Amino acid sequence: MNSISSPIACKINNVFIHVSNLKQSARWYSDLLGIPFPEEAIESPVYNIPVTSETGLTLDDHTFDPGFELKPSGHVLFNFYVRDIDEAHRFITGKGIPVVREIERFGEFAYFNIQDPDGNVLMVCNG
Repeated sequence: MNSISSPIACKINNVFIHVSNLKQSARWYSDLLGIPFPEEAIESPVYNIPVTSETGLTLDDHTFDPGFELKPSGHVLFNFYVRDIDEAHRFITGKGIPVVREIERFGEFAYFNIQDPDGNVLMVCNG
């Protein structure tokens, strides 16, 4: 890809999820991703989920922003990658996580959408 001179890197650095209850959301995301939940390390206003990719995932409860009004996104904010879409769907439904769009398949590509505890829509996909 050809590039032009810019001080802005062509890279997504971090994704922020606005939440109403930081500990509850940190527990939910930790459980979803199968990672430890260090409750004692959760301190308002933000918690960085320890993801294994270049792009970070931060939960933000806006403790220091009293005028902030949480408006959950009804549109997909980002997606989580999975190898096996059917296994992931069984895992999600087994945890009682709301599936707001069932599996859609386009050849080898497939996805479905879920909601986090605040109603934000997230995608789970295999590609």
